[in-house]
Amino acid sequence: MKIDVLTLFPELFNSFLEHGIVFRAREKGLLDIQLHNIRDYATDKHHQVDDYPFGGGAGMVMKPEPLFRAITSLLQNEKLPVIYFSPQGRLLNQDIVSRYKEKERVIFLCGHYKEIDHRIREMLVTDEISIGDYVLSGGEVPAMVMIDAVSRLIDGVIGDIESAMTDSHQDRCLGTPHYTRPYEFMGRTVPDVLISGHHKEIEKWRKKQAMDLTMKRRPDLYHGKS
Repeated sequence: MKIDVLTLFPELFNSFLEHGIVFRAREKGLLDIQLHNIRDYATDKHHQVDDYPFGGGAGMVMKPEPLFRAITSLLQNEKLPVIYFSPQGRLLNQDIVSRYKEKERVIFLCGHYKEIDHRIREMLVTDEISIGDYVLSGGEVPAMVMIDAVSRLIDGVIGDIESAMTDSHQDRCLGTPHYTRPYEFMGRTVPDVLISGHHKEIEKWRKKQAMDLTMKRRPDLYHGKS
């Protein structure tokens, strides 16, 4: 899978791309991340990418020309998904992540300042995604979130793909509690069923725990409303 990231601050991705699951995915040739500086597509001597909004108001708006050049230079007349990270976008969930995992190539657009010129959203953006009901200073963090979420679902990235398939939200349900050694810790012991060796009972217990936790903390998922 190839992901082209358009950003004003490519250096923010350096550490993220050099560690953990994303690094392993890149090392194995399963994930190709290319960073593109939007300022490189500005033609004036100051590489200006923002200007004051028409109609007045606070904040600056990213200009359409550099964004148009940047996106179209990557598209090369192909029909590729162009994801713009915005608090106005649809809320990211595991279903969205799973669908994009199947794409061979996608473009991530990281905005900054007050907004990007709306004409770019109308002309070139195919999807808008938010990672929560709050506002960040730019789209870089959401882009990293989605890269991480997508990469761990690519077969061969993590040691056991079944581990990813049983994570929270994978089946519209929160994950089950997990325990490891020691058996007793500060007076608390592991539930007996987990050391019983009865795999059907263990699976039944895990499903019940997951359903109970989902009902308690995320009833919207429990009732299929998310």
